[in-house]
Amino acid sequence: MTHWLFVLVQTPAHAALGSVLSYRSESALPPGTLVRVPLGQRETLGVVWNADSALATGELDPGKIRSIVGTLDGIAPLNSAWQQLVTFAAQYYQRSLGEVALAALPPQLRELSPVQMQRRLQRRKAQTATAGDAVAAVADPNRSHLLPSLSTEQKDVLGQIQAKAGPFLLFGATGSGKTEVYLQCVHRLLAEAPHAQALVMVPEINLTPQLEARFKARFGPLVGEDAVVSLHSGMTNPQRLKSWLAAHSGSAHIVLGTRMAVFASMPQLRLIVVDEEHDPSYKSGEGARYSARDLAVYRGRLDGAKVVLGSATPSLESWHHSRPAAQGGRYLRLHMPSRIGTSAEKPTDNPSDKDRHAMRTTAGTPDGLPLVRRVDMNHQPRHAVFSIPLLEAIKERVARGEQSMVFLNRRGYAPVLHCTDCGWKSECPHCSAFRVFHKIDRTLRCHHCGFTERVPRACPTCGNPDISPLGRGTERLEEHLAELLTDARRPNGEAVRVARIDADTTRLKGELQSQLAAVHAGDVDVLVGTQMIAKGHDFRRITLVAAVNPDGALFSSDFRAPERLFSLLMQAAGRAGRDAALGERSEVWIQTFQPAHPLYAALKRHDYPGFAATQLKERAQAGLPPFTAQALVRAEARTQDVAQGFLNAASAAAQNEMAQWEGWADVLAQITLYPAVPMSIQRVANIERAQMLVESSSRNALQQFLSAWQAVLHATRAQPVGKGLIRWAVDVDPLAI
Repeated sequence: MTHWLFVLVQTPAHAALGSVLSYRSESALPPGTLVRVPLGQRETLGVVWNADSALATGELDPGKIRSIVGTLDGIAPLNSAWQQLVTFAAQYYQRSLGEVALAALPPQLRELSPVQMQRRLQRRKAQTATAGDAVAAVADPNRSHLLPSLSTEQKDVLGQIQAKAGPFLLFGATGSGKTEVYLQCVHRLLAEAPHAQALVMVPEINLTPQLEARFKARFGPLVGEDAVVSLHSGMTNPQRLKSWLAAHSGSAHIVLGTRMAVFASMPQLRLIVVDEEHDPSYKSGEGARYSARDLAVYRGRLDGAKVVLGSATPSLESWHHSRPAAQGGRYLRLHMPSRIGTSAEKPTDNPSDKDRHAMRTTAGTPDGLPLVRRVDMNHQPRHAVFSIPLLEAIKERVARGEQSMVFLNRRGYAPVLHCTDCGWKSECPHCSAFRVFHKIDRTLRCHHCGFTERVPRACPTCGNPDISPLGRGTERLEEHLAELLTDARRPNGEAVRVARIDADTTRLKGELQSQLAAVHAGDVDVLVGTQMIAKGHDFRRITLVAAVNPDGALFSSDFRAPERLFSLLMQAAGRAGRDAALGERSEVWIQTFQPAHPLYAALKRHDYPGFAATQLKERAQAGLPPFTAQALVRAEARTQDVAQGFLNAASAAAQNEMAQWEGWADVLAQITLYPAVPMSIQRVANIERAQMLVESSSRNALQQFLSAWQAVLHATRAQPVGKGLIRWAVDVDPLAI
């Protein structure tokens, strides 16, 4: 008997092909079944979808319907909650169903033959069969004494998470023990429901190794190390498939991952943790531009799972959502303001310690958190990179055997090479950006398209041999700092050791872990790095953090820049004094030309609530998110005129044609379409980029408009104005405008 199936395939939204296609099958297959289907001249992976909700493209012509190639036997169908999550994500973020669904699956599912897949599943079945039901050991009351003791704040937070539905925003100071709260939440979950699953997300791949180590150390003896898996894009395809199959089958009880893990198939999901929920890395920057943080909250509702969002510097959106319920809040805010061990901190008999304690008290610094010092660079020698007091403070730490961290969010030796005679600069020939000078390998690299050249011996324009670096990156900062600290000595008389951690020093596999291990072992005295080291790491010996040149974001045209700067600096500050015994002497130095700026004043007090209140008031007055909803439509073409022309034509069509549709006048009245403009980096890899902002005070109205506008965009693409257009995409809730 012949059955007609609707199958999702991976096709981008701008292709206008549709991602729900019709196929024939000799047997009925439930929705969620993974199949292989023909598409053009190739064979691809597909997902059987619900015929009632699927919108298949074109008229059903039985004579033209092709048969499926086969099914992926041994893999259970993806459940209805997962299908609903994909459907919502596709609708909300204006992408095709297949683009979202297929991107969420391991790439190797598309590559393995049925025979290879069967072998893989047989091996996995043999491994899991020997594991038994070890998870029951979590509920053993005899093991409860092995759990770490909790602070009063941690106990209160855990009690509320257990007693209430959530979602929860865990607002905890850096070093307050948020990770231990996550561990305890997972422990209590598995004790109550042995077959339940938990998803714990972190914003960046480099944070997964230490998190995986902590979870395996805690739960490995109880549930087996195979029950704790990671899922992120840094894994090999076989590793990703193995972890995905473990989560899909339910044998993995704990899944750790980055934003892509929000789509992991977990049929028994009961707990979702989003650590450092403020981080912009949770928003995808390509393909389906989804927010994993927001999807986590939605998925928690679908699966009946509790959701915990954690951060010392929550996003303003989450902070706004966690206001009291009487004011419209949707999250329950939980607060842990104290660092672990602060109750034991007391000034010693050392006069300097007493002076330092008095200074912290006068400055209003909360117990256990580092003292923030603002250095006015206007009073320092011209072109000075490090102030004299900061250098002396670093030397003092080196002499005591403590560590310091210097933070500059710019890698490379210098952002630009330039010629003082003719004004030549190291512009990228393919992008509207400069190539960065990397001294270690004498190259000029574009960080946008990857174009790399050797540094020229002389100016390419005038022949001047004296081309020089302009500005500083972490590579140059490391070199300069090593020169300034040549006279500094460690307690044993050895010379100071300066190290750098950024994307350049950690390109090789395992390099990041080895460098972090050196820092933890005390083999590094001064650590220089980018935001890679500014968040999530538990450095026990660091007592001083210095931020170099942070002023660039203060007067940015991006309204989110102050929020990102405050979060980054506060997160970096949180790396200092995480050992309670060193908390009193921990300091953060901010070298700035704007010491009186309100942002730095709030940072000095570690006053995130005050900073957030000010920012939200300004955004409410300006009509900016979270008080309005926004979307960006981006277009790419060989020329800027074509890209902008397409967007402006689509805008005009929306205002002229859609206004004639019955009932749409009221919707359009709530929509503001701004003129198309070039993107901040308007050319990348010889492709011109433009964007158009769409804004509305009503999120529902914006979603209605964007859904209906898709047809107009496709129609505009087919007109002469769309000739030469390469692609276009809609970005809902953009983080950068």
